[in-house]
Formats: sequence, C-alpha cells, structure tokens
Amino acid sequence: MRFIGHLDVMRFFQKAIRRAEIPIAFTSGYSPHMIMSFAQPLGVGVTSDGEYFDIELTEAIASEQAVAQLNAVMVEGIEVTGFREISSDKKASGMTIVAAADYKVTQPQTFQHAEDIRVLSKKWKDSVCAFMKEPQIIVWKKTKRSEKEVDIKPMIYDMHAEDDGIFLFLATGSEQNLKPDLVMEAFLRFIGENPEEVPLHFHRLEVYAKNPKSAGGTTKNDFISLEDLGKDIVTT
Repeated sequence: MRFIGHLDVMRFFQKAIRRAEIPIAFTSGYSPHMIMSFAQPLGVGVTSDGEYFDIELTEAIASEQAVAQLNAVMVEGIEVTGFREISSDKKASGMTIVAAADYKVTQPQTFQHAEDIRVLSKKWKDSVCAFMKEPQIIVWKKTKRSEKEVDIKPMIYDMHAEDDGIFLFLATGSEQNLKPDLVMEAFLRFIGENPEEVPLHFHRLEVYAKNPKSAGGTTKNDFISLEDLGKDIVTT
C-alpha cells in the first residue's frame, strides 16, 4: 500500500464511501463531486497510522456504524479507525489546521524490504544528540518555483533515537512543512554517510493541530491530534 499515490488513494475512498453507503454530501453545479479533503497527503513509500480526511454528511450516522460499514469494503492495508464529528467552531479544512506530524524512521537491511530492520548503531544514537545541538541545520530545499538554502533546525521540534529507530516531530502543514527524508538526508551527511547508500523507511505516527490552550510552544503538549478535535457521533 505504501507505493499507492495520493490521487489513487483518494479515488479509492470515493468508491469505498459509495459502497459503504455513507451519506456524503456533494457539491452543486454541472459536475458535482464528493465534499472530501485529506489533511496531509502521504508521500509515496511512506506508511502511516495517522491519516485523516474530512467529509460533509447529508444526515447523521453513528460513528461505530460508519467505521463498520467502511471497513467492510476496505482493501487489505487500509483500515478506518475512527469517524468523528467536528464542532462548528473547530471546522476548517484539514490542510489549514495541520501544524505538526511525528514519524518513526527505521533502517531496513536492504532497499527492497521495509520490515526487516536493523538495531540502531551506537554511532547513530550518539550522533542524533550532536546533530540537534547544531546551532543551524542548513539544507537545499526545493519549492515549486525554485531551490534555496533553508535552516530547518527551527522546524525540527524533536529528534531522538531509540534501539529500533529515530523519532521525528516536525513542523507540517500549509505554514511550515518539513519532510522527514530531508531531515534524515541532512543527518546522514552530518555523520559522513551517503544518503543514497543508506536504506531508510519512514512511518507517520500521527498528525497534529495547534492546541488552542497552548501558549505557542513546540512541545507535544502544544499540539493536539486531529482525532481529539472531534467527538464520536451517537444516534438513536
């Protein structure tokens, strides 16, 4: 599933919603389409446990029922884990409210298999601390129009190593967006390794919005998962 592109995933969900008989709303006009938007499209090759999309309904459906109906038509590798209502005061496009995401980066034995991973070496563990102590982390960052040098250090909210991988907590969304592969490329160059010769696998754990109660910091407490913005729908 990690090699399926975002547009194909979106088309899959459009078909799944029809098959699951979810009462989704459509736009008006000559070419109506489902009112659906994904919070933060996932890159090809990346797996995830924390993906979200917004839809608008024409009538209420219980969360438990919606999850069961959707999972009955899902393919292997995709599972719906929650279906939550967002109150009117929190409604916004997922793309506009996403502010951060966290990832687990593992080192597979080969480029062909992401499942068979290595235990992180002491060199990597020690180097993560040294990397994060750097006053600046300058990289070449490509945009749609140009390529420029950028200090990505302020966009790395956390980076730490454990035995089975490196954990990243990064700025994500429309305001600031840092991809995990760019961080790891800078890290590998920092420790004198060629990024093209080191197999890595990226797994997104969760996507976050800014916590309304936060004072504007960049710790985990300053963010809230998108799921926690809503509540389960209960119908009678």
